[in-house]
Amino acid sequence: MSETEIKRATPTQAWRMLGTDDQAVLLDVRSKVEFDYVGHAAGAVNVMWKDYPDWKENPNFVAEVKAALNARGGDRNDRPILAICRSGARSLAAAKALAAAGYTNLTNVEEGFEGDKDAHGHRCAVSGWRFHQLPWEQT
Repeated sequence: MSETEIKRATPTQAWRMLGTDDQAVLLDVRSKVEFDYVGHAAGAVNVMWKDYPDWKENPNFVAEVKAALNARGGDRNDRPILAICRSGARSLAAAKALAAAGYTNLTNVEEGFEGDKDAHGHRCAVSGWRFHQLPWEQT
């Protein structure tokens, strides 16, 4: 599977997909700190792709995704996985890793949870899951 075969969705499209397919999983690949304290989409599963401060890739990422999927009804290579991060870059890299591991139904949530920065350097003001006022929560 190539990068071009990884589907794209806006946060609103992703929310609709999750609502119409009970097998679909929203995989938040941000760090645990981001997931817990910045907040996350309601119902998202957190498996970190890279972690602060050195931002090295998680060497156990695919195995942790498999475990998370098994805990949520089963790990199948064709199960719909929608990957999300802060703005869409880490989630695309994570989706590529999952594609290389044999997963075939991957979607990158393009704007991410917080979206791009506005003219003042603030996120959540011009795009992203929170900007679109989709369900989210904080720990």
